[in-house]
Amino acid sequence: MGSSSDVDESLTLEQIEGLRWGSPPADATRLIKTVYELRTKPVGAMDAEDLRVLLLQRESIDVLVPVALTHLEQNPLAEGDFYPGDLLTAVLKVPQAYWQQHPDQRRRAAAAIEAVEALGDLGDQDAPHDTVWQQINAFRSR
Repeated sequence: MGSSSDVDESLTLEQIEGLRWGSPPADATRLIKTVYELRTKPVGAMDAEDLRVLLLQRESIDVLVPVALTHLEQNPLAEGDFYPGDLLTAVLKVPQAYWQQHPDQRRRAAAAIEAVEALGDLGDQDAPHDTVWQQINAFRSR
């Protein structure tokens, strides 16, 4: 999958991947139950928080990174449940191997970073924003 145009965003991850997980285990944590639930949600209906959760769980990266990058192109500081930029932080934590295999997506991520820098409103005192900068610096150093 090269770009988000390869993905029919009306489909769920289960439909795209042809892999139905069924119900989560009885003893599943809330996070695991959420991941199971999100796999049955149309990709185009996922918000920043849905994408953040799935990417941090390294779930369906090939499908979801381009979708997340589209969100970031519209709002580089797209916010899930935690802080402005937490979706970008999740995207930048995607394993290095993905970026090596998808240089076009890496360029899109770099453009999102530049957009955040252009906004210039991430203070360096408060901890969550340090996390954004830490991920930006780690991404760039790879």
